[in-house]
Amino acid sequence: MTDFRNYAGLELDLEPGATLLLGSNGQGKTNLVEALSFLSTLGSHRVSSDQPLIRYGQPAAIIRAQLAHGERTVLAEVEINREGSNRAQINRSPIKMRDLPRSFASVLFAPEDLALVRGEPAVRRSFLDHLLGLRNPRMLAVLADYDRVLRQRNSLLKTARTSRTSSDQLGTLDIWDARLIEFGAQIIIARAELVQEILPFVARAYGTVAGAQHGVCLNAALSIYATREAIDDGVEPSATGRVAADFAAAVRMNRRAELERGLTLVGPHRDDLVVTLNELPARGYASQGESWSLALALKLASAELLRVNSPLGDPVLILDDVFAELDNGRRGRLSTAIAGFEQVLITAAVIADVPESLRERVIRIRNGEIVGDDE
Repeated sequence: MTDFRNYAGLELDLEPGATLLLGSNGQGKTNLVEALSFLSTLGSHRVSSDQPLIRYGQPAAIIRAQLAHGERTVLAEVEINREGSNRAQINRSPIKMRDLPRSFASVLFAPEDLALVRGEPAVRRSFLDHLLGLRNPRMLAVLADYDRVLRQRNSLLKTARTSRTSSDQLGTLDIWDARLIEFGAQIIIARAELVQEILPFVARAYGTVAGAQHGVCLNAALSIYATREAIDDGVEPSATGRVAADFAAAVRMNRRAELERGLTLVGPHRDDLVVTLNELPARGYASQGESWSLALALKLASAELLRVNSPLGDPVLILDDVFAELDNGRRGRLSTAIAGFEQVLITAAVIADVPESLRERVIRIRNGEIVGDDE
């Protein structure tokens, strides 16, 4: 890394197995794993803007990683610019930024991920869409197209709200409606298939971490249905035509309200992933320990799903300051759950928080520098 967060420069060899990054708060442990995560997510789990990632007073930050799986090696690089667009390279050849995650998969779990259970729907949508992109890179383009159409449609709705609506404006809105439904139906179906595919992994991971089975279930709550019915009960994942027809009907039904509010009221941008325990919504009913176990289970399940038939091998599993939040029982069960992954990176402020089985290599960090490497 160069000029990333509090690191002026760093070169670090990471080995297979577990590596513990140890240091007091504010020394740069999370910054280091944040940089690695950026290569596969194109974003930070802590901030929404790229600007804080660049060291103060510098024009750009650079992250460079040599990735290996079997006989295949790849050099992945990204330049995060304070002004202008970010740039990416694979093996020294420029690529589109959105193509960078195709070369590297990681799954990061941090205390902020408790929002997967207790936070707003946007957090869970982002979780599903990121996993969709890693599993099927084509969906990244569909998601981008949907966002573009949504912005254009909202802009037109706002214009129509503040001016006298003409037949030309309504005709243009019909065109955007068709595009919104085209891309939106694909996203709804892809999310439905993903929910069905990941559910067994989530249930198994929850049982491992929590030490008990509590009837975990995942359902997609869809805004195109007034009853908020679950996709598992009402829509077959292969029924693209039905979803598109239902989406179109919902758009027609909400036309007047959307013109009044200047906002698109139905579509995958307003859907949610409902997580339940024993048939009760986890958001609002799950205890602190159950919520932690569920959030961990969602991330562990995504890692398990990514390793299935993946040309990249196992995703790099990153646990950022997680063990301090868990009781001893969950610490031990989590260490067992992650033992089979090829590479695990863990950050902690206190070494005693981390089970001994995960301390095979300890790297000590102070003020953006490596100050000790305990093999």
